[in-house]
Amino acid sequence: MISPADIDVLVFDVLGTMVDEPGGISRGLRALVPGGGEAQAAKLLEVWQRHVEERQGDMLAGRAPFVSSTVLDREAAERVAAEAGVADPEAVRALAGAARRLDPWPDSARGLDRLAARFTVVGLSNAEPAALTRISAHAGLRWHQVLSAAEAGRYKPHPDVYGLAVANAGVEPGRLLMVAAHAWDLRAAQAAGMRTAYVERPVGDPPRPGDAFDVSAGSLDELAAALGA
Repeated sequence: MISPADIDVLVFDVLGTMVDEPGGISRGLRALVPGGGEAQAAKLLEVWQRHVEERQGDMLAGRAPFVSSTVLDREAAERVAAEAGVADPEAVRALAGAARRLDPWPDSARGLDRLAARFTVVGLSNAEPAALTRISAHAGLRWHQVLSAAEAGRYKPHPDVYGLAVANAGVEPGRLLMVAAHAWDLRAAQAAGMRTAYVERPVGDPPRPGDAFDVSAGSLDELAAALGA
């Protein structure tokens, strides 16, 4: 366990950690195919997620140029609509917009406010700036600063994204605590010299047996208590 005195800035992953990204996209999918049922929505969600993962993987590997999260959302919406046999451009546009209408977890806004009373709180997301603003406004998340991976021209877990947070903080990496529900995100933050806090979420990536994060919490309220906020 780390001491609150060791930390100046809390850096939060947003998609999945603070908002329910799969849940928001799934609502859009059910609206796209009203009679499709949960099974079809789950299948189409997999198509969406696979597309984004593959495209980001190509960019991280240098096989494709960087494009924004909004472009990826539109591509994913078009691919899903084609899979579902929907050709209406307005329906596709509405589906792409679902990626910016993501509900917060029950403790997200409250926990963030508690932590912001003691620490500088920064959102660090793969969402592009405009989308990140919309997502935060919809979810009621109040940040001291929000940073987008687009500013680095990379996607997490590329080191440049975490370097962006460190450079903006103006302190040593070890004075930053990365908060995420995704163990892969925290491993990359550790490699950048940051401290790490895992917060359990239903859609997260749980730690592996060999992972050793500085804090592990079942909620943001638990994290706030652990950090004396």
